[in-house]
Amino acid sequence: MSEIHGSSINNLNGDVSESRLPPGIVHIGRSLVALAFAFAVGAVVMLIIGRNPIEAYSALITSSVGDKFSFGETLENTTPLIFTGLTLTMGFQARLFNLGAEGQLLMGALTAAYVGVSFSAPAPIHVAVALLAGAIVGGLWSGIAGILLAFRGVHEVISTIMLNFVAFFFINYMVTGPMKEVTELDIPQTARIAKSAMLPRIFLPSRLSAGFIVALFTAVAVWWLVMKTPLGYELRAVGRNPDAARQAGIRPRRITVLVMVLSGSIAGLGGAVIMTGLFQRYQQGLNPGFGFTAIAVALLGRNTIPGVILAAFLFGVLAQGARGMQTIADVPTDTILMIQALVIFFVSTPHLLSLFRRRKAAVAAEAEV
Repeated sequence: MSEIHGSSINNLNGDVSESRLPPGIVHIGRSLVALAFAFAVGAVVMLIIGRNPIEAYSALITSSVGDKFSFGETLENTTPLIFTGLTLTMGFQARLFNLGAEGQLLMGALTAAYVGVSFSAPAPIHVAVALLAGAIVGGLWSGIAGILLAFRGVHEVISTIMLNFVAFFFINYMVTGPMKEVTELDIPQTARIAKSAMLPRIFLPSRLSAGFIVALFTAVAVWWLVMKTPLGYELRAVGRNPDAARQAGIRPRRITVLVMVLSGSIAGLGGAVIMTGLFQRYQQGLNPGFGFTAIAVALLGRNTIPGVILAAFLFGVLAQGARGMQTIADVPTDTILMIQALVIFFVSTPHLLSLFRRRKAAVAAEAEV
């Protein structure tokens, strides 16, 4: 079973063993082809419903990067996707599917909201405590799935998805109960965080906050951790061959729990960033879907740090440009969701076909024996 699991995750990076081109070039080429197919199918759908795809895609570009405000909003949409994309990429390094980024992000956001309203402190300290608390809670939340996998064999896909629902219900209870702001309007939301806990805006008139810089620093830190430290070597060794890693003195259980905690802390930090920089209060029903979009970001980015940043920016463009497509070209915003789904489909199809061929070859080989 572990071989199947590992093969599936390794295939997320693409099977480039048969290509004479450098793996990086192959990955970039496949991602670009997937994007081209996704936008082409999107254009066909627009034609079918009587819309002009050229006008729609022009509106997409101008509404996302056409002026200072739009570009800043695009980067603000990009910020949480960098965090959640890094969450999945960190897990993939150790052959783990952390699909709980959404719940971990929201738990981090709720924690930052609590820190932001529960006490006062000088601005740099208050913001730092809110971000750190969000990262810690996100890591602990994800660590539950890591412990269940390492010591009870509970598959992380199942446990992280279920923990998402637990997080949603817990947050709903907190926002409508202990953390609810007492007002005449009786709105289920927390109080607005103190100004000392807010990240500064750095690209006016847009809402882009310093959280974008935090996201870039986090990406660099993750790259350094994975590629330049003994811990990074250990988690990559466990991801490639747990048995060989165990023979080399590496404890896979320890790495499993640690990677889940680290990946969850990235998502929790992302939640704290959007709370202190964008939302500034937690409202009931807050479910931006950043954790689920992260699956597409990680796939399109081929689980590389630069790839995740670029893919997050692309989806930030799609999120911001969707409004322009609707108002300028009269294209439903659901079209953007369809394009995102098509990106996942076209990125994953070659890997699924490769996996199917390998399974078929393995079955044929066993039959001959």
